[in-house]
Amino acid sequence: MSSLAVRKAAPAAGTTPGTSQGPPLRRRIALVPTVTLLLGALYCLLPVAWVVIASTKSGHELFSTFTFLPGSGFADNFKDLNAYRDGVYWKWMGNSALYAGLGALVSTAVSAFSGYALAIYRFRGRETLFNILLAGVLMPPVILAIPQYLLLAKANLTDSYLSVLLPQILSPYGVYLSRIYAAAAVPADVVEAGRMDGASEWRIFTRVALPMMVPGMVTVFLFQFVAVWNNFLLPYIMLSDDEKFPITVGLYTLLEQGANTPALYTLVITGAFLAVIPLVALFLVVQRFWSLDLLSGAVKS
Repeated sequence: MSSLAVRKAAPAAGTTPGTSQGPPLRRRIALVPTVTLLLGALYCLLPVAWVVIASTKSGHELFSTFTFLPGSGFADNFKDLNAYRDGVYWKWMGNSALYAGLGALVSTAVSAFSGYALAIYRFRGRETLFNILLAGVLMPPVILAIPQYLLLAKANLTDSYLSVLLPQILSPYGVYLSRIYAAAAVPADVVEAGRMDGASEWRIFTRVALPMMVPGMVTVFLFQFVAVWNNFLLPYIMLSDDEKFPITVGLYTLLEQGANTPALYTLVITGAFLAVIPLVALFLVVQRFWSLDLLSGAVKS
């Protein structure tokens, strides 16, 4: 029997035999997006980490200890915040929950109706109307705050809960997302089948189309809730009664008073930390709808 000669692979050109080749260039390039995302996450999370740690410090520790060294004053800060003006902080939190919850719910409903109509129905001027909505998406909310104030002042609605709720009902970005999602999630054949079965347009929308649009509407609700919760300029212009302030304007007034009373700084930081918790909790609750949508899509495919 003749023996087979085993040949070793020849080393690459320009390298020394017996030395490692190192990671391929493609793998090194693939690390660039990961590193970029990690730097972006670090940039976004550092302020949050500072707020969480600073809320544990007393007034003395806040200005005398290392920035990211936890303190021992969170319980006292919480008690002082709870006792400040007979618990007005919780009134501000309740106002924010009202503005953001009710405003986002109504805005989501309006977006669902409008987006479905723009996606399913064919009527004259549809594309023109949609282009106007796109222009509204590009319009900064700051530009609209003063005209909205003047309009509501004519209607004697300023310094009321409606003055903050009404401008939030129509969200151009929400209508845009709803139109895109409805066009992708609601097949035209299903709508036609419902019409052939004698179902009304309202019944088709509520019983057939809306369940298909739930994941997209949850996204619109979350975006609108966060936008209203974090909104500062509109309630700052509209409201003068601090009993109606949302948490953003309330903490701002508290911060202004802290310029003369440094002890209030710890209350502002603790209040800012507590104000983030509802947003985190809401995201953890609604993310299950996205997971269910992905699973259902995998099963259907």
